[in-house]
Amino acid sequence: MNVSTVTFSHDQADAYDQISEVLRLSGVDLASGDILPPGVGKDRVLAVIGKAGSGKTLLLAELYRALEDAGVSVVSGDYEPRKRRVQRTLAILAPTNKAASVLRNHGVPATTIHRILYTPVYDPEYERIAEWLAGNGERPEIEGLTEVALDRAAAFYAGNKSIPGALAAAGLRGSDFITGWKKRDEPLDIGFIDEASMLDEKQFQDLKETFPTLIIFGDPAQLAPVGQSGSMVFESLPKPAILELSRIHRQDADNPILDLAHALADPALEFHHFEKMIEDIAKRDERVVWASRVEVDLMARSPVLVWRNATRIRLINAFREVHGAPGDRLLEGEPLICDGIELPIKHRKKRLDLEARGLIKGAQVVFLGEGRKPGFSRLHVLGAEDPQVSAASIVKIEKPGEEEPFIPFAARMGAAFLHGAAVTIHKAQGSQWENVQVFAPDLFVAAKVGRVEAGQPLWKRLAYVAITRAEERLLWVVRSRLSKPSGPLRVDDLRTGPAPLTLEIQENEI
Repeated sequence: MNVSTVTFSHDQADAYDQISEVLRLSGVDLASGDILPPGVGKDRVLAVIGKAGSGKTLLLAELYRALEDAGVSVVSGDYEPRKRRVQRTLAILAPTNKAASVLRNHGVPATTIHRILYTPVYDPEYERIAEWLAGNGERPEIEGLTEVALDRAAAFYAGNKSIPGALAAAGLRGSDFITGWKKRDEPLDIGFIDEASMLDEKQFQDLKETFPTLIIFGDPAQLAPVGQSGSMVFESLPKPAILELSRIHRQDADNPILDLAHALADPALEFHHFEKMIEDIAKRDERVVWASRVEVDLMARSPVLVWRNATRIRLINAFREVHGAPGDRLLEGEPLICDGIELPIKHRKKRLDLEARGLIKGAQVVFLGEGRKPGFSRLHVLGAEDPQVSAASIVKIEKPGEEEPFIPFAARMGAAFLHGAAVTIHKAQGSQWENVQVFAPDLFVAAKVGRVEAGQPLWKRLAYVAITRAEERLLWVVRSRLSKPSGPLRVDDLRTGPAPLTLEIQENEI
């Protein structure tokens, strides 16, 4: 087997070989580089499962590079090259913006499942640039664009396979080259899906209908989607179609965060034993912190992870209070969570525009300020490929003990948001942050209740998901206290880079 200079473990090498065989039977031979037209063989689904650090991302990345070297074209969310007769394609998807951005940080051109269901419609003039950058056409001559501008676009695309980014580097705005979005009406080819533990049955069926060859990657120790009785979609596959990884790869073997995650597999481990383990590790390793309070400075970009909604609401209101947030408006820099798009059927195109741009349910957003019209917001969608959006907004801030949320401002219809300074552990799945705060009193309550999910104590599943969201540092918060902010909320670091693509819902159209 000739794959790359990466050293695989035995289980990774076995999974690579089995996936390579499935790809060969579908017409893509990684060993010889031979590619047959789509439609060869029958539909196939494989699942690669493993706990945090088992090397799923490394395996996915190496398979992507091997397919690209064999001549398979990557279908991204920003541009889809014109089809060629023998062309084979690969799409790499994740359920959330944050999960997709984690893959992109590993050099894998991933986008969201939702984004790939809709394709952008390019202005024909600028589509010639996109085809040239994708290697499917001659260098064009475009009125109003200099040779230097085209060189800038080519240089950008060489280092970052983003068509909108390359066109922005040439000095174009999104409204110049993307005229709208349309729902995909044809199936694709090969699909890699990360964070498959988050998929529900409907999404899984849609993906199987879209991709004749589907490889899904998931963590069986995470929390199953709500309403699925604790089961995950890959559990329904026949046993030979499930490839399990076990060895730790992602971080050093002595990484304390992964040590804690894997310790939860011990059936004899009780909650107080686990907390003592955290306290002991925190004394000798700065990557784990035994925290007596919530650090408010981290909450603007990295929400506190909780189990109970009541805890989430209390922390959000405490965050706003210590920042002196007024009762009638949001401060620039406040975090939000998209709770869906509230538009009538006649505005389906507006919904597609916003969802394709990253405003899907669960998206994390930073408020950049009010828009030009009442009820409009300027927003930065964290982890999105084109992050800055302007949209009519309905912002809801829940209050402790009150059934109805406080609404500082709202358009009549548009994108709905909840505050994002704290989120439930369920909603945090698929995301990772450099620093993660876990509100331990909530997990203590879960342990006392004694709930079991899929044969395992619920507190262990919650703890596993929560602590594996941390890339560098885990803060285990043991008291209901909040620090004071070191300074005001900031947004200046989100306003750098090319001019943002902007899509607005016009209130006079609703």
